[in-house]
Amino acid sequence: MTEDVLAQVLAAETAVWQALADGDMAADRALLAPGFLGVYPTGFANRDDHSGQLAQGPTIDTFRISDPRVIAPAPDLALLAYRADFRRCGSDREEAMFVASLWQRQGGTWINLFSQDTPQGAALP
Repeated sequence: MTEDVLAQVLAAETAVWQALADGDMAADRALLAPGFLGVYPTGFANRDDHSGQLAQGPTIDTFRISDPRVIAPAPDLALLAYRADFRRCGSDREEAMFVASLWQRQGGTWINLFSQDTPQGAALP
């Protein structure tokens, strides 16, 4: 069961990244819950903030997800954690971060409730 959940939420998470690479606001917004909360090095973001960053087009050129793992604490709920390597548009520098993303299955579709990004090498509190 956990492997099936991992494959499903990893596909949904990859679709979010692909929307960022394609500059597809509608696809990004459709994957996020109305009450979505993002916690990033720059602060908090809601669904409008997350999809709104695509108003001027794509925000990343390339991305790679590695080392994914999932915890399914309840039926239809999954916490996905992984490493993301990516390059922002207009940059020649690759960045890495660790991501935790909470997904809920609603009517057979996985919707992102929460996401937190931690840059690689961030100091421990």
